[in-house]
Amino acid sequence: MKVLLTNGSPHQKGCTYTALCEVSQALNDNGIDTDMFWIDNKSIRGCIGCHACAKTGKCVFADDTVDEFLNLAGDYDGFVFGTPVHWGGACGAITSFLDRVFYADLNAGTNRFLLKPAAAVISARRAGTTATWDQMNKYFGLMQMPIVTSRYWNMVHGAAPEQVKQDAEGLQTMRVLGNNMAYLLHCKDIAEKSGLTAPQQEPMIFTNFIR
Repeated sequence: MKVLLTNGSPHQKGCTYTALCEVSQALNDNGIDTDMFWIDNKSIRGCIGCHACAKTGKCVFADDTVDEFLNLAGDYDGFVFGTPVHWGGACGAITSFLDRVFYADLNAGTNRFLLKPAAAVISARRAGTTATWDQMNKYFGLMQMPIVTSRYWNMVHGAAPEQVKQDAEGLQTMRVLGNNMAYLLHCKDIAEKSGLTAPQQEPMIFTNFIR
């Protein structure tokens, strides 16, 4: 079993990366392999709702970041997405990235993420962490991904990696998160090996509030 941790910060090895590394180590200690994916600091266009992904299974915009992630995602059993807080919410890059990644999968019906545990990791100098955590979890709820929690909300504080490493409670929260995700993955593995099958998916129904 393996988990893909995505660093949504423009800084490859900054505060968000430091928090994700703590989660990764806890997963490794529980026998779960991990890889780190950085979305880079290049421009990531937002979704324009063109629905081209329904036919191709990938986004119409041919930037390497989104397509590379979609090509990798099907091989992983769980996901952790990290973001810094910008203006009281998730950073713009990770929002554009997740909009396109999940919309492409949903429209194409490829089910790369269906029933795979997911968690958000938030880093901030000071405030905006809980609002960002709520924002990130909405993606996982829509994609039918079991949301993994910790002893506290999944956040660390610090303006630099060295400060994050001094956030003892935050780092413990990351370790508990990794332990909890590992436990759920092992439970799912045992269930599948015992013959328990996933719920049958109904055809999607779209409605609106106009009558």
